[in-house]
Amino acid sequence: MATKKKKDSGGGSTIAQNRQASHEYFIEDRYEAGLVLLGWELKSLRAMRAQLKESYVILKNGEAWLLGAHFSPLSSASTHVVPDPLRTRKLLLHRRELSTLIGSVERKGYTLIPLSLYWKKGRAKLEIGLARGKQLHDKRASEKDKDWQREKQRVMRRG
Repeated sequence: MATKKKKDSGGGSTIAQNRQASHEYFIEDRYEAGLVLLGWELKSLRAMRAQLKESYVILKNGEAWLLGAHFSPLSSASTHVVPDPLRTRKLLLHRRELSTLIGSVERKGYTLIPLSLYWKKGRAKLEIGLARGKQLHDKRASEKDKDWQREKQRVMRRG
């Protein structure tokens, strides 16, 4: 008897990453947030058409909002809705997490940045990081450490 295959809900697959974030910021803490999305946005996420490069998170009236994330609309997704790719999207976090983030962001130098967008149990999740900005000398030191790690791996491989 043939076994039924489970329908792939996209568990854990990455949709988009903000690779520039680790170069520009020190990531102090990470949080997972849900997103309030429209139908056409879900379809574009399933087609992997999202960018987090210039996006950021703000806290307003005790709620978290994602600004600047670009979800490219599919031409066949919707005919009766005019899609806005840069729409402000609400983030879903627990009240305790929100109060912690509000307290941290009000301190000098902290900001919230989206790190990655992925599927978890069929739902789109956004990983946001509590971050502090790097200065030029910090970026140079990080680059130097990364080069040293790469060189060390090469030497270890050769023997």
